[in-house]
Amino acid sequence: MNIGVLRELEPGERRVAATPESVRQLAGAGLSVTVEAGAGAAAGYPDAEYSEAGASIAESIPLEAIEVLAHVRPLRPELAASLKAGSITVGLGSPASSLPTVEALRSAGVTSFALELVPRISRAQSMDALTSQALVAGYRCVLEAAMRLPRFFPLFMTAAGTIPPAKVLVLGAGVAGLQAIATAKRLGARVSANDVREASADEVRSMGGTFISLDLGTADAAGGYAKELAEDRAARQRELLTPHVSDSDIVITTAAIPGRAAPRLVTAEMLQGMRPGSVVIDLAAETGGNVEGSIAGVDTRVTLPGGGEITIVGMKDVASTMPYDASRLYAKNVANLVTLMTQEGAVQPDFDDEIVAGACLTHAGEVRHAPTREALDVAEPAATKGAS
Repeated sequence: MNIGVLRELEPGERRVAATPESVRQLAGAGLSVTVEAGAGAAAGYPDAEYSEAGASIAESIPLEAIEVLAHVRPLRPELAASLKAGSITVGLGSPASSLPTVEALRSAGVTSFALELVPRISRAQSMDALTSQALVAGYRCVLEAAMRLPRFFPLFMTAAGTIPPAKVLVLGAGVAGLQAIATAKRLGARVSANDVREASADEVRSMGGTFISLDLGTADAAGGYAKELAEDRAARQRELLTPHVSDSDIVITTAAIPGRAAPRLVTAEMLQGMRPGSVVIDLAAETGGNVEGSIAGVDTRVTLPGGGEITIVGMKDVASTMPYDASRLYAKNVANLVTLMTQEGAVQPDFDDEIVAGACLTHAGEVRHAPTREALDVAEPAATKGAS
């Protein structure tokens, strides 16, 4: 059975869904891989390396001939509609924001797996693309802050005087936030953080950060995610965070809620007390932003009441800014899920497996993911009717 890997079509996307390393893994499972010429070039993987790993290189891959398609970004509706019935896709699906694509996959009879839907259980950790890409994002956002901050990160004691370390505040201590804490600490900053999940305090401290307790209680949701706070608690959270924001040289926000707009953690008013030259990095800018005034892909200058400016950085395509290692991790996620479903050289999904069932978006003309099915207002799959 053949796995097809196409060049990504989304502008700015430099990642690729397979690397020479993952090609070897797939080949070891009895699968063949065809890579569109140049698919890995932007990520640093030339065609010759794929050939050496055992993949075939094709100038173009006819969509109607693809049996399994590995991809990074959600497919465009017209591409999804061109796939043959019974074919399989594995990649990021963003079902909440890609309903036309989901409908096209359903109508075409394609079996699609969205890596965002992989259950957050121990056995599925090696297939968790959200985690692997958040690792990249958390690391990168600190580098972006360091390049814009007109001060040093570490403490310097020199003959000309002592330079204090930069103060970094991280809001949201999931995978991205914890990696941001660790990276900022390696650069020598003093780091503090806040999160509403119960386990966050110990996790922040394990990375060398100082946990800021606001005594608002915890808000844990399923799968290790945070639950959105009620507006009164959210307002109180912002009020209590304001002095910490004002005291920071860098604020990094990473809070996200799957399928929902990013929660507003920092208002324009909260930023007015920051020192001139300070930098605010909003990792959630693409989903509405944690910071008021952030725009995805844009550096926004904000004038302070006493003079001077701060910079709000709306991050965009973060993992694609480090495409080599981001692709290496992502391709491994894809290969691990594909090989889980492979028997005797063929990809044969076993829907009795909770990972396979949980990650499935569409199958046999039906939408398997309940929230997406409700959004599209389509019939419940026969296989799930009456199930408790």
